[in-house]
Amino acid sequence: MKKGVKCVVWDLDHTLWDGILLESDDVKLKEHIKEILTELDERGILLSVASRNDEAAAMEKLKEFGIDHFFLYPEISWNAKSVSLEKISKNLNIHKDTLLFIDDQAFEREEVKNAHPEISCWDAVRYKDLIVDPLLKPAFVTEDAKRRRQMYLEDDRRKEDEEQFEGPSEQFLATLNMKFTISHAQESDLQRAEELTVRTNQLNASGKTYDYQELNYFRESDSHMLLVCELEDKYGSYGKIGLSLIEEKGDEWHINLLLMSCRVMSRGVGTILLTAILNEAKQKGKKLFADFKQTDRNRVMYITYKFANFKEHTKGPDGYILFENDLSQIQPYPAYVEVKTEFSQSPVAGSSN
Repeated sequence: MKKGVKCVVWDLDHTLWDGILLESDDVKLKEHIKEILTELDERGILLSVASRNDEAAAMEKLKEFGIDHFFLYPEISWNAKSVSLEKISKNLNIHKDTLLFIDDQAFEREEVKNAHPEISCWDAVRYKDLIVDPLLKPAFVTEDAKRRRQMYLEDDRRKEDEEQFEGPSEQFLATLNMKFTISHAQESDLQRAEELTVRTNQLNASGKTYDYQELNYFRESDSHMLLVCELEDKYGSYGKIGLSLIEEKGDEWHINLLLMSCRVMSRGVGTILLTAILNEAKQKGKKLFADFKQTDRNRVMYITYKFANFKEHTKGPDGYILFENDLSQIQPYPAYVEVKTEFSQSPVAGSSN
């Protein structure tokens, strides 16, 4: 099954607009471009630019058209388009197989496909199809999706301040006033929960995806817990960034699903959800097991389980591992984060507070 598109990357000349900017300043946006950009942005589809052009002139023209704000990490230079797309993928922290590149020149598309065969490439004549293509039509448009571009901009401000900060990383993180909330999923969370299972590949321990109906079943089930996480700091909310599904079997808890958005890993909060589950299982006297299914991208989740003192209980086919944790060693929460969990209904300060 083809993956949904997370970012559309545009060429400029004869693609986003008619004409060649450096030959004539009198270029005009293609028909309905503003409406298409607006619709994709509201769906949570990111937008960027990869163009061989003069950067200052191109950015000035985008600003003149009133569309410059749509584009994250635009690459406007004389580099090969494949190089530009590599940089965009890295800056957005998304895999290249979720990029769609649009260019009027067959040569440019072929150059990209040769370097990055996983990137989808479209001839610019197809640009109006963006609105109707199923790979760009998410099942739901969540509030987090509507804020996706804004959240990247907020993260840019965090990174700028971090680069200017003089001192250890943990001291900077302490200045963010981070609050991490773990709660039982409500019906209003399910659209975002489904989106998380579909979009999260690197940090999904079992590689499983669930649709809205399946998640609602687990939410209402007496033998399951569906947990969602939200992170906020002084710059704004990261939105719902984590999800876990726990099956209760008598005196056993079984983690069927554990995932975390890649966007928050640099904040040092990736293990908080797992720590909360470990603490609660120990308090309730439960035996704790967890599913892991190796994929081509989730190696870091294997390391996360091992670091949290999970041991391999049994192995199955196709990279499946059942982990078990004896709950004898549980890492403390980071000192720079205030953790609030619905398990205890009260805030839990970091370990040094």
